[in-house]
Amino acid sequence: MKSNLGTCYANGQGVPKDEAEAVKWYRKAADQNHALAQLYLGSAYATGQGVAKDEAEAVKWFRKAADLNNALAQFFLGSCYLKGQGVPKDGAEAVKWHLKAAKQGNAMAQSILGSYYLDGQDVAKDEAEAVKWFRKGAEQNDAVAQFNLGTCYANGQGVPRDYVAGYTWWLLAAERGNQMARQYLNMLENRMTREQIAESKNLARDFKPRVPSAAVR
Repeated sequence: MKSNLGTCYANGQGVPKDEAEAVKWYRKAADQNHALAQLYLGSAYATGQGVAKDEAEAVKWFRKAADLNNALAQFFLGSCYLKGQGVPKDGAEAVKWHLKAAKQGNAMAQSILGSYYLDGQDVAKDEAEAVKWFRKGAEQNDAVAQFNLGTCYANGQGVPRDYVAGYTWWLLAAERGNQMARQYLNMLENRMTREQIAESKNLARDFKPRVPSAAVR
């Protein structure tokens, strides 16, 4: 498959690494309406790898893949609208595409969608809805979603305040390299008993990431 050959050139697998050659093969597959190749081609234009950086061209290919229901392309397209990269900044369009990706189980989209609801950014503020989406991302081991879910529990936003749950999610986020979670753990320890901290650590140890289903409601 042409997109696979492009990936080989992009990663130097079986052939010398050649990003321009990778783009050539991605384009051939993308022109045949192959969603994954369109995603890769959009990413190449977004980052300037193998081709001159062109954010508008990146959006063009992300949109093609997103229209074919590629969840990662939907996430990237939403992020382009959120930041105004290659398209005019448009919060409503950002929410639209991030919601599509989130419903397909994309953890990054679930995390950012939770932030929209928590802050009331381009949607009606709804802390319970924020928690719902943070949890979906957190259960897939997304560190940002885990940190945000822990914060909701620690502050009682959208859920009853629960220091054990807050500490557990922050601990998981910290284990995945989230620096904010590392800082907040020390602060929360001062409000918890040793038994509560031990319970949180046991919960974190037993945590098993969830594999996303094809669609999320």
